[in-house]
Amino acid sequence: MSESQPRVIVSVDAGVAEVRLNRPDKRNGLDLAMFEALVAAGREVSADPRVRAVVLCGEGKAFCAGLDWAAFLAAPEVGQKLLDRGEASPANLAQLACWIWSEVQVPVIAAIHGAVIGGGLQLALACDIRIAAPDAQLAVMELKYGLIPDMSISKTLLRLVRSDIARELIYTARTVAGDEAARLGLVTRVEADPLAAARELARTIAAQSPQAIRAAKALCNEAPELDIAAAFRRETALQLTLLGSENQMEAVRAHLGRRAPVFRDPE
Repeated sequence: MSESQPRVIVSVDAGVAEVRLNRPDKRNGLDLAMFEALVAAGREVSADPRVRAVVLCGEGKAFCAGLDWAAFLAAPEVGQKLLDRGEASPANLAQLACWIWSEVQVPVIAAIHGAVIGGGLQLALACDIRIAAPDAQLAVMELKYGLIPDMSISKTLLRLVRSDIARELIYTARTVAGDEAARLGLVTRVEADPLAAARELARTIAAQSPQAIRAAKALCNEAPELDIAAAFRRETALQLTLLGSENQMEAVRAHLGRRAPVFRDPE
């Protein structure tokens, strides 16, 4: 594939955005253009009121094999660009390419296969749900290169698995396959065709009220950082934005009428 082709391709159908890493000849390795394209794609789907769920996947034989070392060794000045932080996010560019999928207001489902290494794993960990192929190969690889993982893993992996498991994976850089990843909690479940399963799940989510979908993700994102009283207040505040709204009433009418609801997208 020509390097002039878009690094990330976004399409939207029936409320589901599919975001596809599009550098298959490099196993979707992360170069500067890929980092920038991931951030741009995250902003694109966030700004699209039609989107109710996102499927994030990789073209070719791998989801994402991590940093493209050859690209960075050929242009070492690029490393500084990855450390740049804007005012809109606490994340630098390298972190934001992953973290933005947590910030997207609707659920993001990663369909992962092949190599899911280093930054590729951190990208998947920032998604709401991960569906893996049995032969997917996942690793926090950075210590093997004398580095630490620094693409938002401190707010993703450490929430998903026990601290000792996270430490073992980070300290050893060992690779785990899909089934072990599911046992450890790195992935949600294993499917023979993770992309088909992710698409089906995304369609199920997209059939719900778009405002309720967004409120549910906000609650899941925010509540773990709050104390009990603040978390309960946040539940109530989010609920009050939904109660009696047009789409909430449509959900009730559709359920009572045993028909599919017809929701209005957010403004």
